[in-house]
Amino acid sequence: MLTFSLPNRLHRRLPAQRPSLFELAQMDEASLPRLVRESQVAMNYLRLFGPLDWRSFPDRPDRRFYPDCPPLSYASFAAAYLVKLDQHLSSMADLRQYLVHHPVLTWILGFPLVNSPAFPWGFDAEASLANHRHFSRLLHTIPNVSLQFLLDDTVRLLREALQDHAPDFGDCIALDTKHIVAWVKENNPKAYVKVRYDKTKQPKGDPDCRLGCKRKTNQVKGKEGVESLPTPTTHPVPAKRLAVGEYYWGYGSGVVTTKVPGWGEVVLAEMTQPFDRSDVSYFAPLMAQVERRLGRRPRFGALDAAFDAFYTYEYFDDAGGFAAVPFVDRGGRGKRAFDEDGTPLCTAGLPMTLRYTFRSRKALIPHEQNRYACPLLHPEPTGEPCPIEHKNWAKNGCTTTMAASKGARLRYQIDRESEPYKQVYKQRTAVERINSQAVDLGIERPKLRNGLSITNHNSLTYVLINLHALKRIRQRLAKRSLNGTAQERA
Repeated sequence: MLTFSLPNRLHRRLPAQRPSLFELAQMDEASLPRLVRESQVAMNYLRLFGPLDWRSFPDRPDRRFYPDCPPLSYASFAAAYLVKLDQHLSSMADLRQYLVHHPVLTWILGFPLVNSPAFPWGFDAEASLANHRHFSRLLHTIPNVSLQFLLDDTVRLLREALQDHAPDFGDCIALDTKHIVAWVKENNPKAYVKVRYDKTKQPKGDPDCRLGCKRKTNQVKGKEGVESLPTPTTHPVPAKRLAVGEYYWGYGSGVVTTKVPGWGEVVLAEMTQPFDRSDVSYFAPLMAQVERRLGRRPRFGALDAAFDAFYTYEYFDDAGGFAAVPFVDRGGRGKRAFDEDGTPLCTAGLPMTLRYTFRSRKALIPHEQNRYACPLLHPEPTGEPCPIEHKNWAKNGCTTTMAASKGARLRYQIDRESEPYKQVYKQRTAVERINSQAVDLGIERPKLRNGLSITNHNSLTYVLINLHALKRIRQRLAKRSLNGTAQERA
């Protein structure tokens, strides 16, 4: 095996190759080297990471600039980053030092080794590992598709483990987004910044982060709303420049989870975008990941009010279920009724007239829109007065515009007071618990300074969450099997 060490560019040949992480995990523990069996840290991570199919990991292309110098494997670094997350290490220097202190773990993860008779394990861990800068460099070099492969594999392993206990695995999903605060001084309230929240002034600390709003309160009515604030008598600020809410430079992480009753929650899909993207922009890409991993569409979805869009309802209706999403009263229209043919009824209860159809090209998802008008005035005036004397009667009557999709009707027609709706909407707590685990692993404030590093960091965080879920499930299944065998013998 050829070795490559960045600090001093040493190239040496080892007499034998080590088995891959996957092959080591398949071996009987008694067959493992003695040093591995005696290292609790190495055995813990061998059991945690070993089930993944590292043999098929999409590694870097073998473009050898020197015939005797193979490239460093992405797989070794991906596994090392998982160790960093699991140990709550704050920096790459801490990760490297942790691997140096646990040389058997370095051997298991597959890093190229520098032989040395000065150590009982036969190699110098300090010389075998790249410096901490290279660890940081590779985090934003590894293609995210390689880490998505690991998430694919965790979902496959979870489905196989629960196939006899959860045949409808993934049938009901929950989707939500999580804000990620960029590591820039503009997000530090103690640091002096002349203009803190100006989207045209990109922070120098992170070229990829964007300015976004985590929570707005200017829509809240009552005592907590902006309407209740007294009018300033000095230094007036125009309403259009009034900032009410929590603003950050950063990113957003979208995640889809499913709850397996009695077994816990797992991650089905995830993606990261700059913080200025809307929540609904996560829906289509995330659901495409879910379909690929499950091989089908989930029938039910629990989402918050940000996803109250026609295509959300249409997606789950086409799958034979429904979306549990709170209704958002946009434009003061409130509830709307329809006739048997799906034509909207005006405020007076009359079927409106379809005047024309056009295509909305500027929407997030381009779609057909229908323009409806008052049935007493279009296509020809009937001479009858409006029964409720609508305020727009003198201005050519009432009008409305709706998406031509059936989802536009479903968002009004779904019964949000029914028991099935309430049961599905309760599943939103699954994604909240996953987000809580991700926050504990450091997803909210990573000490990273570019978009691809944060994207890869997030993907690895959800991979680790699934691996821990798989470990708990396998332990419970083994315990059940052991108890069942004991009862048979009794």
